[in-house]
Amino acid sequence: MRRSGILLPISSIPSKYGIGSFSKEAYEFVDFLVEAGQKLWQILPLGPTGYGDSPYQSFSTFAGNPYFIDLDEFVELGYITREDCERLNFGTNPEYVDYGQLYNNRYLLLEKAYDSALEDGLEADGEYQAFIKENKYWLTDYALYRTVKRAFDNACWTEWDEDIRLRQPQAIKRYSKEYAYEMGFYYFMQYFFAKQWKALKTYANEKGIEIVGDIPIYVAFDSADSWANPELFQLDEENLPIGVAGCPPDAFSETGQLWGNPLYDWQYHKETKFAWWLKRLAHCYELYDVVRIDHFRGFDEYWFVPYGDETAQNGHWEAGPGIELFKAMKRKFGKLQVIAEDLGFLTPSVLQLLEDTGFPGMKVLQFAFGSDAKNLYLPHNHRQNSVVYTGTHDNETTIGWYQNLNDWTREHVNKYLGITDGKDINWRFIQVALSSVADTVVIPMQDYLGLGNEARINMPSSFGKNWEWRMKKGASTKDLAEKIKEMTIIYGRL
Repeated sequence: MRRSGILLPISSIPSKYGIGSFSKEAYEFVDFLVEAGQKLWQILPLGPTGYGDSPYQSFSTFAGNPYFIDLDEFVELGYITREDCERLNFGTNPEYVDYGQLYNNRYLLLEKAYDSALEDGLEADGEYQAFIKENKYWLTDYALYRTVKRAFDNACWTEWDEDIRLRQPQAIKRYSKEYAYEMGFYYFMQYFFAKQWKALKTYANEKGIEIVGDIPIYVAFDSADSWANPELFQLDEENLPIGVAGCPPDAFSETGQLWGNPLYDWQYHKETKFAWWLKRLAHCYELYDVVRIDHFRGFDEYWFVPYGDETAQNGHWEAGPGIELFKAMKRKFGKLQVIAEDLGFLTPSVLQLLEDTGFPGMKVLQFAFGSDAKNLYLPHNHRQNSVVYTGTHDNETTIGWYQNLNDWTREHVNKYLGITDGKDINWRFIQVALSSVADTVVIPMQDYLGLGNEARINMPSSFGKNWEWRMKKGASTKDLAEKIKEMTIIYGRL
């Protein structure tokens, strides 16, 4: 089945309160996707972001980002007032997220809503209590982790007092009792996150739109996951990492990328029949219809960087779980919709793993023009079982990329695509992507809008100014939807 979709993070949706959320604007974007003849809406991970604001460095692999909660629902419920929302500063530029202002002000509203909900009988609500019970396997640890973290001035859990850092039973009991109110606040936020996201996803599905979500291969070291489950990772007796994740030097970085995530103890996961991973995947498929598995090659081999190194240069490859994890996944769930993020240097064993799983890999057009006609990203080399992108959240926009090309590569692009005037570059790339033999095509919204690098989402191995771009209100017009739909029909994707 030929189909296409648009990549737009939740955070990039226009809204009144500083960041995209599950508000009416999100429902309007679903309507835009329908009008444009699309079948997929790809987003980025939905977890609560930590330092650097990256959705790939979340405080929990199971929890949701409270920034995405629609405040207007709390206004309608009488938990807060419109004036409460409007008098706080969520940032002055509607085209970029100001995470500092969000952190300082959004939690004030959420806490006020929590207090009002308690007065309104929240704890006697059967649906609320059922949510807590159903999600106890991760929610209790997450709420305690976030609560204790606040009590220690937001320090990483490795800097907490030893009793709670090492999760001694008496310490768990004491902190849980002392901070019961604060833990309830995190239950409250997760309940409304889940409730609102489920409603938005249901709306999209009923309109024929499937959600493509993202499962980062790793969890953050400073997270509820590593604090509550140290046995899952390669940690020493003090629960400090032996090695951390990254990737070797490549086109993005001369010194490699040092991600700093704890590495999995794959032997333990094999012995437990991948129980934690299967829970994680089950949770993902509650959130999404299609899951893009981030850094797929890390399941074949992963880059081990000694803990404490300042760059990833001195790392080395170690064996991952290989096909065994995906066999366990198939036994548990049957056939699921997956996209394998198989970018980067691919060894024969990675290609074999991709072949063995049957998952479609990714073809990014921006990677197609740096070599010769055998380049696998060039459209004439595409395979049907693949997903084509003009670029991803880690790339420049197509316009920005084209403007920054060296003369040789630009000439290669121009000859291959038949470009003579340098105009409408984004549409030429979109046309080539949609005409590909590949079953699925996903185009970043910035490329449909013809934006430059001012709209770039992320620059790998850089800190600050990432994950901030937001779509301008009114940008997703009816005329744009009609143009997208026309091209979708021409290339047989509707």
